[in-house]
Amino acid sequence: MTSLGIADAEQLAVSWQLALRAERKSVQTQKNYGDGLRFYLAWCEETGAEPLVRSSLNGWTAHLLDAGAAAATARARQLAVRRFSAWLAEEGEIPADPFLGVKSPKLDERVIEPLTDDQLRALIKSCAVPKGAEPKIAMRHRRDEAIIRFMLETGTRAGEVVALEVADVDLANGQAIVRRGKGGKGRVVPFGPDATLALDRYLRLRRVHRLAESPALWLGDRGKRFSYDALHKSLEQRALAAGVEGFHPHRLRHTAAHRWLAAGGSESGLMAVAGWTRPDMLMRYTKAQASARAAEEARKLNLGDL
Repeated sequence: MTSLGIADAEQLAVSWQLALRAERKSVQTQKNYGDGLRFYLAWCEETGAEPLVRSSLNGWTAHLLDAGAAAATARARQLAVRRFSAWLAEEGEIPADPFLGVKSPKLDERVIEPLTDDQLRALIKSCAVPKGAEPKIAMRHRRDEAIIRFMLETGTRAGEVVALEVADVDLANGQAIVRRGKGGKGRVVPFGPDATLALDRYLRLRRVHRLAESPALWLGDRGKRFSYDALHKSLEQRALAAGVEGFHPHRLRHTAAHRWLAAGGSESGLMAVAGWTRPDMLMRYTKAQASARAAEEARKLNLGDL
């Protein structure tokens, strides 16, 4: 028994968020953890379940899955609650972690197909600036094209893209610095002439934005900083206009990985650019078209030529 009620847990959640900030967790990780815990406590209050006991955590996880949540979503939200309970135990707020040893939902082996060349061209075409568009509208189109091209060429995660600052981008040398990738690791990512041109066009229009002096690279067209949610919404609107079904910004990362290998790039190079430290992550992102790449490689090798 934890002896903590919902009100106690909500109050301690504020301190937990401060601890996450002190650990230099990314803004998105803080948000994801906070959301997961909040949803769990809300469910406990609604159903009358006791918080921070295994029965309620298992019941809530089952509820998420029964309601149609993907296994990955249920896993992430359950993890947030488990991280909170572990912190409570470490801080002496509860005698022991009640969720120690709790198993996460098994993840489905999803195969995510990369975007085709036609789909990519349609996405980019959807960002064309309308003739006579005012600077604010033109900047929005240039921004979205620059983001799409940058993500396509670098395979950078959406959260990493949003966190970029103007000073992180070196157009002359065609590279950008991702200062805090997943796990707090930084890296340099290269990009080519097309992304460079798109970024330059965006930056020229950015100069007249009222927040032009902000260090943030991406700016909203309504006088606001460009957020993680705004990136998802903007790109999903572009996909809708382009007729690309089943789009999610993360598909650009899968697409970048596939195109890298299909063009003859090395696996070690891809891992360095994408920020992966384990080969299994590379396989997870590139397995959808592995057979097609192997067939193309076989044709080039022409092993039957005696």
